[in-house]
Amino acid sequence: MAHVLIAAALAAASPGIFSAPATTLAPALAATVPDARPAIWVVNDADTVIYLFGTFHALDGKSAWFNDEVRTAFAASDELVLETIVPENPPAPSPSSVPSVSMTPRASFLATARLAICAGRSRGMKVDDGADVILRRAAEASGKPIEGLETMAFQVGMFGRMPEQTAPAATVTQDRHDLADLSLVMGQMQAAWNRGDPALFAAMLTQMRLTSPRNYDVMFTQRNSNWAHWIAQRLQKPGIVFVAVGTGHLTGPDSVQIKLAQLGVASERIN
Repeated sequence: MAHVLIAAALAAASPGIFSAPATTLAPALAATVPDARPAIWVVNDADTVIYLFGTFHALDGKSAWFNDEVRTAFAASDELVLETIVPENPPAPSPSSVPSVSMTPRASFLATARLAICAGRSRGMKVDDGADVILRRAAEASGKPIEGLETMAFQVGMFGRMPEQTAPAATVTQDRHDLADLSLVMGQMQAAWNRGDPALFAAMLTQMRLTSPRNYDVMFTQRNSNWAHWIAQRLQKPGIVFVAVGTGHLTGPDSVQIKLAQLGVASERIN
């Protein structure tokens, strides 16, 4: 659920994204090709290799992306590191483990998440076909250790710390328009991801940074910095690691790669 919220928050925090002019989004309209080439980077020193892969959390399962450089890097890696490890069959919470109000995602984010889920489903996009789940299943099948950069509690709490987004009262007609528009945008985002093209994600992130700087800082700037420090520290231990995080975190002036560069750690795209 947290992954869906994070993706949906881009739209929630960027109220103009649904009405972006066709000229802005036109490059992403190319048909999805069967052989996808999502972006992957490498960070390494003398005895450590860390692959940095940008995922798309919900896909339609119609493109072959887990091949070529991505498959080779994953096969060579000793472990998989995801944003978080989502429990597949979480136990029922005890009263002492129920999150406080401050740990509950804001209603506006939940509403947008529901809209995003419906929009994705209308295009056949499912979390079960998303890159994160596919990679996790492959790691489990091959016996690779799996680690999370963050806990689920942290991700859920992140949304509780964000200010409530205000919006005019919705109508059935407006909901339908929003669903159709978001469905189009999500399809364009998936096509861009398949091509390894960061332009659309960068445009959305820029809009979020301008319209909701606090949310952008919490969701991207701070977390990307945390992850860059984790990667820099991990370089001190020999091995090969496959790190997979949402592609938005590997895009723009506050990306993980930029944060790594600020720490004196170079990264290179390999496809």
